[in-house]
Amino acid sequence: VQLQASGGGLVQAGGSLKLSCAVSRNIFSINGMGWYRQAPGKQRELVARLTSTGTTNYADSVKGRFTISRDNAKNTVYLQMNSLRAEDTAVYYCNVRVGVIDYWGQGTLVTVSS
Repeated sequence: VQLQASGGGLVQAGGSLKLSCAVSRNIFSINGMGWYRQAPGKQRELVARLTSTGTTNYADSVKGRFTISRDNAKNTVYLQMNSLRAEDTAVYYCNVRVGVIDYWGQGTLVTVSS
């Protein structure tokens, strides 16, 4: 399984970005899909996860600002990020879990200027 993340970039605080993660296989049956991020000098952390039934889970720091979604027809997972803050600056990674195996995208850099 290959994942290709895109959509990162430089944005001012308060702005928005939408990340995309294209998956190389049908995602209809994949239960666990999500986005993680890693800021400089920090550990990778969960941002948002989405199950095949539509259940979502968000980090407290992004609740109300970020929205995870999926398009099964396009085999793509999205992360809409609004009201961005300087502390959201990080490399964002998409993740899918197939069985007990985790697959990761290459990461896309999001930089929020204050």
